[in-house]
Amino acid sequence: MARGLNKVMIIGRLGRDPEMRFTPGGKPVTTFSIAVSRNWTASSGERHDETEWFNIVCWGTLAEICNQHLRKGRQVFIEGRLQTRSWEDESGKKHYRTEIVAREMLILDHGFSRNDGPMDDHFEAIEDEEEDEFPF
Repeated sequence: MARGLNKVMIIGRLGRDPEMRFTPGGKPVTTFSIAVSRNWTASSGERHDETEWFNIVCWGTLAEICNQHLRKGRQVFIEGRLQTRSWEDESGKKHYRTEIVAREMLILDHGFSRNDGPMDDHFEAIEDEEEDEFPF
């Protein structure tokens, strides 16, 4: 049987502070967005800039760590997988959202924690946590 691959790696800056919630079963889930910018020069010499926004979801221990250490503007590396989920609103209209479910997070701008000590900057999901329920 052929194996598939769903792996995403991005480096960018947080567009907003992380938001942590809990599933009805008590599992922590943290969400935030990351802006990834690129620039290039066209053959005409004109410079172009483009920013792509990614929605990030972290579960379990990684969710708690991201909520504690990340803030808007921090530069991070995120490794995970793409997931598209769907839901219907009150009027029956179907919505879709594609997200990166993070497995690993690395802080790249080496800031300091609130107690002025160096922060650990590399965090991985302790276990492969599958999300059974989504709180929002």
